[in-house]
Amino acid sequence: MERIRDVIKGGLRVGLEALSAEDRLAMAWVAIGGPRLAAQAAVAAYDEETGIVTVAVRERPWLEELRSMSSQLEPQLAESAGVRVSKLHWIVKRY
Repeated sequence: MERIRDVIKGGLRVGLEALSAEDRLAMAWVAIGGPRLAAQAAVAAYDEETGIVTVAVRERPWLEELRSMSSQLEPQLAESAGVRVSKLHWIVKRY
């Protein structure tokens, strides 16, 4: 039996095709991380040429924790958003 999150991610990928790559990544970020993560960090930019996703994080402790998860988050974002993600670039930015 598929987990509900997996079903949402699959449906999200299909429903996001009309959006820009950056918007798809932003929506995928919320689907992957859930509300707790989305409250602390958000996709701030995407460079389609390089595949680098800039993620703005509210506080340095969160930045350090998320940076340690980059290798897990990169393929999940790429798959969910349907775009190439070569690297996550982390910045602290209160929003």
